[in-house]
Amino acid sequence: MRVLPVGDRALLVELADGEEAGAFHAEVLRRRAAGGLPAVTDIVPAARTVLLDGVADPGRLAVELAGWTFGPSRGREAAVVEVPVRYDGPDLPRVAALWGVAAEEVAAIHSAAGFRVAFCGFAPGFGYLTGLPERYAVPRRATPRTSVPAGALGLAGPYTGIYPRSSPGGWQLIGRTDLRLWDPERDPATLLSPGVRVRFVPEGL
Repeated sequence: MRVLPVGDRALLVELADGEEAGAFHAEVLRRRAAGGLPAVTDIVPAARTVLLDGVADPGRLAVELAGWTFGPSRGREAAVVEVPVRYDGPDLPRVAALWGVAAEEVAAIHSAAGFRVAFCGFAPGFGYLTGLPERYAVPRRATPRTSVPAGALGLAGPYTGIYPRSSPGGWQLIGRTDLRLWDPERDPATLLSPGVRVRFVPEGL
């Protein structure tokens, strides 16, 4: 773990990998809920970093962080989102070929995994989900699509993601959901946030 100052009131914590970043983020949330974390305005996890912003005394907190120990993250036990999916995406045959299975097996393999939102980005409501075994990682498309519909379920590298709105995108699309990922009228507006666990439920099987 490496702690770097960012401006006058923020710290960027660099971790070894995504798993350690998730574990550190979970520990930050746990300590804040227990009242054991100095005042922090924003906590922003990413693939291998966690940004702590609005820190009153960054130097003191940096010293404290160096002494932290934390175990693997298991996600928030009470936060589980079920996502109904029709596994009929245009890249399903391509993904099946990369996995070395029949196209009809992709839904069973994908939905059998337990997912967790590692971090959010790209667009409001877009979560980067981890949980697929490493052997199922797939490359992004060589040529991105100019328009991907809202609700499209895609794969890229080790991540699974759902497009919250229509936008360009280069992920391998394997399905779609009618679930609304981002709704400004809802509280909270986003359905998926870091640490939330996700279970995909195949439709029509």
